[in-house]
Amino acid sequence: MQRDEPSGGSLYLVGTPIGHLGDLSPRARDLLRSVDVIACEDTRHSGQLLSSLGAGGRKLSFHQHNTRTRLPQLLDLLAEGQSLAVISDAGLPGISDPGEELVAAAHRAGHPVICIPGPCAATTALVSSGLPSSRFCFEGFLPAKGKERRARLEAISHEIRTTVLYEAPHRLITLLEELQHHCGGSRPLQVARELTKRHEEQVGPTVENALLHFRQRPPQGECTVVLGGAPLEEAVEPDDDDLLSQLQVLQDEGATASDAARQLAQATGLSRRRLYALLHQGTSN
Repeated sequence: MQRDEPSGGSLYLVGTPIGHLGDLSPRARDLLRSVDVIACEDTRHSGQLLSSLGAGGRKLSFHQHNTRTRLPQLLDLLAEGQSLAVISDAGLPGISDPGEELVAAAHRAGHPVICIPGPCAATTALVSSGLPSSRFCFEGFLPAKGKERRARLEAISHEIRTTVLYEAPHRLITLLEELQHHCGGSRPLQVARELTKRHEEQVGPTVENALLHFRQRPPQGECTVVLGGAPLEEAVEPDDDDLLSQLQVLQDEGATASDAARQLAQATGLSRRRLYALLHQGTSN
């Protein structure tokens, strides 16, 4: 039995089109037309879509730069019994955006959290890439620069699963050059550009080919990079000395021991508890 939507005091995560407006589901359309409040990554960008739908709910900005002040306000609205929808500029909110923090906070406060599925660049690029999708990992946007970025790239180079990354067009060539350095030019790769739009493009089939293509044709539009996994014979687990070195790099950049262990665990798939113990073992020697 389907519930009546929207329900007061509930948080709705609503997937919006990543390009083609026809990809907005009827359920998402109905919800956005009737919800009390809509939190948008960019009210001007999303305002065009919401206006075309006749959405009359109150619109609030919610992005990485105002998360600390906006989060308690949104929780107060839920506590008052208002229904709240969260949308990103494109795709499914809660992936590489502050929607993740809001969902966790809403759960802690006891509010229902309901996802209305919709387009997602990561899975769209993955299934259209032709690369293995039975096991994959999502990296999103890598750290912008520095030792943490290099540590993440090194971990990705040993990952045997398919890896999905996001990158802005003006940084794509830099990322491809780094992947060539860490993974080799022959590593399978597909760059999905302008997904679901008129000029959608899939560029590959290797790191080297994609790099050559975009050096000749500067990329435009948001890009999703799907990288094939390392061959099994290359997927050697780093030894303790290497792991300790990466942990110390993260600490040098300001991370606590616990944060360093968590970040490296996410990057490598290793146990956070093991990495934390290794760090303390290294400092006691």
